[in-house]
This record gives sequence, C-alpha cells and structure tokens, in this order.
Amino acid sequence: MIHQETVKQEVIDFSLDGLFFRLRDMEFVKGDGNWQIEQHLTGSHVLFVVTNGRGRLMLDSSECRLRQDTVYVCAPGETYGAEAENPDGLKMFLFKFDVFRVTEQRYERVQGMKEEHLFPLKGEIQVSPAGQLASLCDEIYRHWHSEDGLERFRSQLTFQELLYYIMKNRRLLSGESRTALESAKDYMESYFNENLTIEQLARIAKISPKYFVDLFKKTYGISAIDYLTELRINKAKQLMAQSDAKLRDIAHQVGYHDEFYFSRKFKKKVGVAPTVYMKSRRRKIAAYRSPITGQLLALKIIPYAAPLHPKWTAYYYKMYRTDISVHLSAYRQNQHWESNIETLFHARPDVVISTDELDAREKERLEQIAPIFYVPWMEKNWREQLLLTAEFLGETGEAEHWLKTYDRKVNLARARLKREVRDDTFLIVRISKQNLYVHCNRSMFEVFYHDLQLAPAYCCDRSVYDQQITIEQLAEIDPDRLLLLVRQEDETLAYWKTLQYSIPWQELKAVRSNRVYLIPSDPWVEYSACAHDRIIDESLKLFSGDCPK
Repeated sequence: MIHQETVKQEVIDFSLDGLFFRLRDMEFVKGDGNWQIEQHLTGSHVLFVVTNGRGRLMLDSSECRLRQDTVYVCAPGETYGAEAENPDGLKMFLFKFDVFRVTEQRYERVQGMKEEHLFPLKGEIQVSPAGQLASLCDEIYRHWHSEDGLERFRSQLTFQELLYYIMKNRRLLSGESRTALESAKDYMESYFNENLTIEQLARIAKISPKYFVDLFKKTYGISAIDYLTELRINKAKQLMAQSDAKLRDIAHQVGYHDEFYFSRKFKKKVGVAPTVYMKSRRRKIAAYRSPITGQLLALKIIPYAAPLHPKWTAYYYKMYRTDISVHLSAYRQNQHWESNIETLFHARPDVVISTDELDAREKERLEQIAPIFYVPWMEKNWREQLLLTAEFLGETGEAEHWLKTYDRKVNLARARLKREVRDDTFLIVRISKQNLYVHCNRSMFEVFYHDLQLAPAYCCDRSVYDQQITIEQLAEIDPDRLLLLVRQEDETLAYWKTLQYSIPWQELKAVRSNRVYLIPSDPWVEYSACAHDRIIDESLKLFSGDCPK
C-alpha cells in the first residue's frame, strides 16, 4: 500500500543568495514496468523530475507516487529507491548536486538533515505551472554531455535556472489548500470501519462517482475499493496481535459485519486464513537481528518486532512492514542498538531471539527485557540454526518440513540450471568505492556453489573470501558468467559507470557474450533460510528466465 504523504512546504526564513549549488552528476532513466532503482544511500542532494509515465519513489521510509507535475528531493544521508509501474515506461531525470553555504571565509557544504533548514526543498514538491520542467531538464542534459567545456559549464547555469523555476512555482500546501480528492482519502483513513460507498466519497471530493473512481486510481495507483480493503486488512492485522482478540470482534471493528465474508477477503489478500495468521501472532517474538527474521518466516512465524528499513532489509520492509508491529532500526547493521533496546523495553515482547555475536554490554541490556535465545552464528550453519531456533520455539516439525521442501526445490532448480548453463563458470565480484573484489560469502558458498552446484571460476583455499583484484586479474580469471554486487552509494556507482566503458572491461568474455548480471544485496548477503530460498528463485530468474512457484 502506498502511504501518499504530502510534504507540507512552509515559508522558511532563508537567503538563497547565501547558498551556492553545484551539479555533480545527472542521469536520464527510462524503464518499463520491471525497471527499478535499488534502495540507495546518497551522499549528495538528489532531485527527481518525471517527464513521462508513473512510478513509485521511496525516500527513506516514506513512499510517494511519481507524477509529472511534481518534483522530489532527497537529502544527503538519506536513502532512495524507485520503480516504474506502467508498461509504457517511466522517463525521469536524476540530478545529484551539492549545496554550499557562503561564509565570510569560505564555502561550507550543507551535508545532512541537521542543516536541512538551510535548503528549502525537501521531499515531495508540487510545481504549478509545470510546463517548463521537461524543457529545462532536456537542456541541462544536452549541455552536460557536450564535448565543449563551455557548454558543460552552461549546464551548471541552466541547473540554477531549474532550481529557481521550482522554487518560484512550488505550490505551498496547507490544510486549507489540499485537494478535495485528498480529503476523501483522508476520510477513508479515519472512517474505514464504516459502511463507505463510492457515492459518499465522491460527494466529499465534490465530483461525480465515475470521475472519482477514475481519478482515484490514476492519482494513487490503486482503486478506492482496494485501498479501503487494504486499510481494513492492515488494521485487522494489528488487532490480531492482541492475545485476547476474537475473529468476530475484529471483523466488526474494521467494518465487516459478516465474519465469514471477512475471512474470505483476508485469505485472498494475505494468503492464509485469519485463524492461521492469528495463531502465528499470539506470541510476541522479537527478532533482534535481520537474519532471525528470515529464520522465523521459514517457521511461518511473523515476528512481533524486527529490524526494518527499505534499504538494509528491503524484502522484509516491502512484504511485512504492516504485519510487524514494532519496527527496530536496521540502519547499517545495528548501529542504533541502544535505541532498539529502548524500543523493545517499551514493547515488552514475550521472547527475544538474536544471533550471539553481541558484546557483553549489549547482551546485558537485552537480557533485562525478556527471555532470550542466542543463535550460534559462526559455530553452526544455517540449517542447524533453523533447527535450534525451531526447537526453542517448539516448532521442530515445521522446520523439518521446510527443509524437506527446500531440498526438493534445490534438486529441481539444479537440474534446470544444469540444462541452461551447462559447464559455464561463474564469478561473483563485489564493487566498492573504486575497488573490485572477488567475493563469496557464506550464503553464496552454501547455496549458489554447493546446493546449486554451479561451477566457480575462481579457486580459493577458503570457502568464504573477499579478495581485492585488478581489472587485469579479472581478465585472467575470465569467467563465462559474471555476477556483480555493486555497492549502492555515489562513489561506487560513479566508478561503475566509468568502468563499463573501459576497454579492459568490454573485452571480458562475460561482457562480450552479454552474461553479466547485477545482483542486489538482498537476498544475496543475508544468511537465513528465507534468504536462501529466494537466492534459488533469483538464480532461476537470472539464468533460465523462469521461476517456478
């Protein structure tokens, strides 16, 4: 579900003549309904301008719809991701730029959230009229890619003009000036438990019912009825986490007078019957680290609390953020552990499950919250970890059944891939900053090379490795197929863009035969049952174009 948040633009006391803007890089992207940008940590400001099509943009944990009359700004230190959602294609400009503050002595770069008030644009900004946005973007793009240095300099000037145009024509939004359609949507979010009709909502929006249906779908990407159903189902999920909840009462509280009709709607939307879902929510189990979430899901247990972030736990955030009641910080591998423990202290889970690689102080604080089970992280493999977790929770049968199903899936996938790739050799390369590494983590070794039995192009005396290499050494290995794990931050992506056009790269066998595959960090770097099951799916998609259910 999209949480369409309108960012309120306030008139801020700032002086633009005290700021200096420098365009660092720009990109014009085109994508069909399958195109997406993996969630990306930015070190600069990023401006998004859509010139055609529709899509979704995730700014940190806020999701909004990409529209042609609106621009979007992501601040340094935040993350962003995007995807197209229409077959005709999304066309969008991305401008990466720095903001400098002029002082008496020098220019100081505005680097993050603490100084956001110095730069007036943030989040989603409506522009009206928006007619010149596309032409200004085209002009910047043309000058930016000119071979003439003077013309490239002109791109900087035109970029200043684009910022001026946006600031001059941005629509200041307040409670009084929000559209009637937004008022109807707000009414749905407040009174979803009532017997709402299209006619009633259309009256609030002050338009005809037919136009309301068409406009709502066009604006929010989902029909009004489906949006109302999602509101009700998500509220029902929250109520099901309560130990004394009864299905009939829950149905009534979310707007369904017939509990059997509610059960059918719930199963169609969620995939399991509400009674099964409620059983999985009775115990408030906290997953303290991200891989624990992947183990619990294999046991058909949705954690009560878990680390969630659209970049660092992308799959779990997308699929389960409305199911998981308490969201812990997943920022850069548990950097915020003290605030997470404070959150758990107030959430009062029944049990906490964590990997055991925590320091003594963190363990001491954690053990004051609830009974805790530590999963041996290095001493046991993921199968053993799953069985130990299941034994602790009384779900050994579920774990054994999952493993049998997984092994059957592996056998089928292995046979399919063998027919597709034959004796081709594979190499996984990690790109970080301006460096290349031959890379193999535990998941890649145990699932990709061992379970699927794909042939490694690089032989090492260790099963897990991360060894820096040069492009010349990569050419010596010369794999048949190359998997790339590209770090999603500005310096790495700039290097990767340059590397692709270099002669040594283009002469690689895998590049010449078009057998280079970009892989995301999720699920390839997570060591858990759920992640490994998805690695099988991703491998089938990459090399056979098929992913049987």
